[in-house]
Amino acid sequence: MKRRVTAGGIVKHFFQGLLVLAPITITLFALYWIFNTIDNLFPKELVPAAYRIKGLGFVIVILFIILIGYLSSSFIIGRIFDLFDRLLEKTPFIRYIYTSVKDLFDAVVGEKRKFDHPVLVSIYAPDVWEIGFITQPDMHMIGMPDMVAVYVPQSYAVAGKMYLVHRTRIKPLSQVSAGEAMKFAVSGGVVSMAINEQNQETQKAQA
Repeated sequence: MKRRVTAGGIVKHFFQGLLVLAPITITLFALYWIFNTIDNLFPKELVPAAYRIKGLGFVIVILFIILIGYLSSSFIIGRIFDLFDRLLEKTPFIRYIYTSVKDLFDAVVGEKRKFDHPVLVSIYAPDVWEIGFITQPDMHMIGMPDMVAVYVPQSYAVAGKMYLVHRTRIKPLSQVSAGEAMKFAVSGGVVSMAINEQNQETQKAQA
């Protein structure tokens, strides 16, 4: 029996193919863009034309970053980096840019990660909750020890808002990893959150 080809069926298959190809294409494009951007950071003029290979700059830049990370962990070189760090932090105007960028990277990938405590936070109404991340456990520095700083990411955006709320208006999401909570919030709730069953069992045992 021959399958009838209809306009509705063609449109359906088109969008089905789009759902399959779009995430793959966008991911590959993003990886290609990152690769090219890093690859072009290394000046091609420093390499003889006969030895210029696509991706060589990428490898050199990555190795350079690893080398800097290794050197910064040594005692002598680390002190030099600390001296340069303090110099930038005290330079007028530059210090505002430098410290802001440094604190952001430190909060995301550094040892002082801030976005690793997901919570539910009630801001606008008692029965309305948003997913956020505690960035400061108390605000005693401004005389508000019962308040906590919570960063709430926006869906489908890299932006977000920081709120100062009373600690009674937050609920820890200890059964959910920070990555899962961030993915859920940024996707607008489209992506489901994976629950850490081990954390759930620990909570039940403690209760």
